[in-house]
Amino acid sequence: VQLQASGGGLVQAGGSLRLSCAASGGPFGAYLMGWFRQAPGKEREFVAAISAGGTKTYYTDPVKDRFAISRDNAKNTVSLQMNSLQPEDTAVYYCARLGRSYSSEGYDSSRQYNVWGQGTLVTVSS
Repeated sequence: VQLQASGGGLVQAGGSLRLSCAASGGPFGAYLMGWFRQAPGKEREFVAAISAGGTKTYYTDPVKDRFAISRDNAKNTVSLQMNSLQPEDTAVYYCARLGRSYSSEGYDSSRQYNVWGQGTLVTVSS
């Protein structure tokens, strides 16, 4: 499977962006999907994840009241709606597929994901 992320850009603080990730060439609906981000000079960190069926969502604390993850298994897409963006949200955002099907174990660990998109840059100006 291949993942293609899009939707990044430059936005002022307080603004919104919607990231999308399209999967092709392999199974999608049986896997938890996650978003991670990596800021300059920092390690990649977990942002949000959604279970295979879309019934459970997970967020890192700094974004849980501002970001919303969703998926459309019919279209093989996962999205991340980001509201009230702050300069500290500036990073390259990556979508990824968990390594095991029908599992949520290790959803917040990048080591548990085995398929990654190319990343999309989000820049939030103050």
